[in-house]
Amino acid sequence: MNLMCPARILLLPGDVQEAAVGERVAQVYAGTFEAAAGSRLAERLGVRLTVVPELTQRPDEELQSIADLHRGETVVVLGVDLGLKLPATVEHNGDGWTRVATDNEVTLSAYEQAAEKFRASIPTEPNNTLIDLLAELIQPGGRVLEIGSGTGRDALELERRGFVVRRTDATQAFVDMIRADGYAVDRLNALTDDFGGPYEAVFADAVFLHFDRPDLAQVLKKAARSAPVLAFSTREGKGEEWSDRNLDLPRHFVHWQEDALRELLTSTGWQVQRLERGEGKLGVWFHVLATRA
Repeated sequence: MNLMCPARILLLPGDVQEAAVGERVAQVYAGTFEAAAGSRLAERLGVRLTVVPELTQRPDEELQSIADLHRGETVVVLGVDLGLKLPATVEHNGDGWTRVATDNEVTLSAYEQAAEKFRASIPTEPNNTLIDLLAELIQPGGRVLEIGSGTGRDALELERRGFVVRRTDATQAFVDMIRADGYAVDRLNALTDDFGGPYEAVFADAVFLHFDRPDLAQVLKKAARSAPVLAFSTREGKGEEWSDRNLDLPRHFVHWQEDALRELLTSTGWQVQRLERGEGKLGVWFHVLATRA
């Protein structure tokens, strides 16, 4: 155990049913009323649950005790309200609890700061390979939820082919960019927001590669509740990486092997209909068409 490194505490709602936990967790803690949810989560993670009766009455004191026991480790705590939107990861900075930005939040911050630079760095043409796959199953007039519309290039082609597109993005800079171009768009974070619907399809071009593996599993489950068809692209490769290429700001990328990607889709309610590879500047892309199982 590293005594110089503070504990990271992942705060989850007390009524949590499913949780995307992207790192190794040492233990789960819960208040009395959260014990049942904590027991389910601890069993799924393969760790011990400790019920702390005073957790909700004295959250700061009890959290500090937990942090002192787990320096250099990550633990999950259910049912504590520090005035933060949950889930949230916190560390104690000596004066109080500080929220730690997630990998996805750091990536979104890069896009917020460099949206125009990103638009200048990518091809102007849409991802016709992915749109062609979608068109195999969805007829013109079908309503499509686009996750991560970005600069809006794919939405224009989708609409040109007759689809009705709901543009969305988690980055306000891209939302402002699309609105400035004269199109309606909603601010939507795929990790935290409801997708609405129903739609005929969910479309996500070069978005899922930013999601940690447990996070992507939750997003795929949400997509399956919203539409019977899914079309997306992501990168082939091993492991994960941080890169500041093109934007000179850090972005987090998660790479996939085909077998693991197929297994994830199956486990989240999807059946792969087509999986095609395409060469890009930085390697091989997967273009995937799936239907709800």
